[in-house]
This record gives sequence, structure tokens and C-alpha cells, in this order.
Amino acid sequence: MNEKTRQILDQVRRLYYRFGIKSVTMDDVARHLCISKKTLYEHFKDKEDLVEKVMELEYEERNNRFQDIERKNLNAIEELFEVYQMLNSFYRNFNPSMEYDIRKYYPDLYIKIKDIRRKRMYDSTLNNMNRGKTEGLYRPEIDTAILSKLHLFRVENLSDNDLFSIDELISFKFFHEIFVYHIHGLLSEKGRKFFEANFRKYQDTLA
Repeated sequence: MNEKTRQILDQVRRLYYRFGIKSVTMDDVARHLCISKKTLYEHFKDKEDLVEKVMELEYEERNNRFQDIERKNLNAIEELFEVYQMLNSFYRNFNPSMEYDIRKYYPDLYIKIKDIRRKRMYDSTLNNMNRGKTEGLYRPEIDTAILSKLHLFRVENLSDNDLFSIDELISFKFFHEIFVYHIHGLLSEKGRKFFEANFRKYQDTLA
């Protein structure tokens, strides 16, 4: 992907975050970028191709950030803190209508994205739990495979219900409660002491 295409995709992504996918036409994109539709179609076959490339960029950047965290060689709890910060930043800009539009109007793309996201989340959660057990930070008796699937199930189904409003789902308080609930189900006594001694400094960076 060349730099010009990447710049276009980043601008389109901002439009999708703000207005959703369905309501943003190719004419809207061309006007926003101050280019002709002909130039736009030199980069993308049609709107579906544009949407797919935006989502590929989204996944690539998020995956790169996960890999950056993994390369820091943190302990399991520190790694969760870093992921917590990253995802909090992401959800501050997230527009739930993007997910809805992809699922409704681009079902094949939605399934592709869901499968990729699911594998990444399951693998990273499982690896984190196994390392936490090895480090003595998580309880030795937890079944990491079951809990990783349970965590994945919970995350995937958060937006698929009418119990929470959109404002609740994207709020910092909601995300905070989900994170604390998740990690307290894993911690050993050693892990609990480390968590309580270090969580405040991570919270302060999110203000």
C-alpha cells in the first residue's frame, strides 16, 4: 500500500468514525478529500473495495500496536494494562454504527473481519493467561482455554443486546468496569498485590 492510498484511507476512516459507513457516499469522500471521483476510482474499484481497505488498515494498525506491546516483554498484568490503554483510546473514537453497517451491508466482509479479530483476540488472551499462571500472577487452577473463550464470547456479544445503550457501551466507565471485572477473576494473591500497587498510575494516564 503506497503512502497516498494510506493517507486517503485514514481520512475516509475518520469520516466513517464520525458518520458511519452507509451514509458516506463516494461523492462525499471525493469532496472531503478535494479530489475528483475519477481520481478516487484510480485507487479503489468501488465503495465495497474502499470499505474493505479501510478495515484492513484498521486491523493492520491495531495488530502493529499489539505487537509493539508484546515486544516490550512485560509481565502478564503489565501487558493487560497496556492493552487496556490502547483499547480505551480506540473506543473513544469508535462509532458503533460502523459495525452495524458492515454487518448489514457487507456481510461477507463482516464475517472475514470477525474471523480475523476472533483468532487474534483468542490467541492473545490465551497467551496472556498462560504466561500469568507461569509468573504466579494468575491463579494456577484457572482453565485458560475456557476462560479465553468466555472472554471472547462476552466481548463479541456486548453490542448484540438491548441491555446497554450506545452511550454506555462506549463510555470510559463501562470499559473500566469490564476490564477490572475480567482481571480480578484471574489474579492470585501475588497478582492482586501487584495490580493494586500499579493500576492507579495507568488510570491516571487515561484522564
